[in-house]
Amino acid sequence: MPYLFYFYTFFLGLCIGSFLNVCIYRLPLGKSIVRPRSMCPSCGHPIHLLDNIPLFSFLILRGKCRHCHTHIPWRYPLVELITGLFAVCIFLKFGLQVQAPIYLLFIAGLLIITFIDIDHKIIPDMISLPGILIGFAAAFIMPDLGYKNSLAGILIGGGSLYTIAWIYTLITKREGMGGGDIKLLAMIGAFIGWQGVIFTIFTASALGTAAGLIQMIISRSNMKLAIPFGPFLSMGAITFIFFGRALIAWYFGML
Repeated sequence: MPYLFYFYTFFLGLCIGSFLNVCIYRLPLGKSIVRPRSMCPSCGHPIHLLDNIPLFSFLILRGKCRHCHTHIPWRYPLVELITGLFAVCIFLKFGLQVQAPIYLLFIAGLLIITFIDIDHKIIPDMISLPGILIGFAAAFIMPDLGYKNSLAGILIGGGSLYTIAWIYTLITKREGMGGGDIKLLAMIGAFIGWQGVIFTIFTASALGTAAGLIQMIISRSNMKLAIPFGPFLSMGAITFIFFGRALIAWYFGML
């Protein structure tokens, strides 16, 4: 495909990322993601259309509000840039196949969940629960997934974490994993099937353990650290989309 197509794809991803920022900020506060229009969180002044161009306006304004000159958090252009890059990567891998927009939608949902979980330690049901239904419906038109695989992913994804959480609570007498993680893994299973669920669990566990150890060393704290698991599940699922099947084939080929 021509390079101009990928430029448009990247800019589309930036625009999607701009909307994701709205969702990340407003959903935990129970605010509408449609109204009112975007405004500076410091001075409350509505953001002009020319100051709301994803990524480019941040660079032109040098990361400051035009009116109160308050620094704009780097989170906003970062989410836009990440989404733009994922949009290009998705179409590089899948081209114009039906999987491309579906996986882009899936990754967008995972990004919302990731940053909300980092900020508030919650995974919003309004993303994960509709995501389960959307993923299962999309499976009927995705040749590399199929509705049976999707259904198995939902049951294994939600059921496995529920079982782990139940055993942990039974042994320790305290909650170690929230229901949001369970629904998130069910959503992941809906989009990438049961193999993707298993890959995601192992990948997320490895990444989460490494992050926990690093945080313990830096903060010199004990093992009772509250680390959100949603971002690691999201990273595991995204890794599977791009490399999972190749890594699984390589692993079994080594046996």
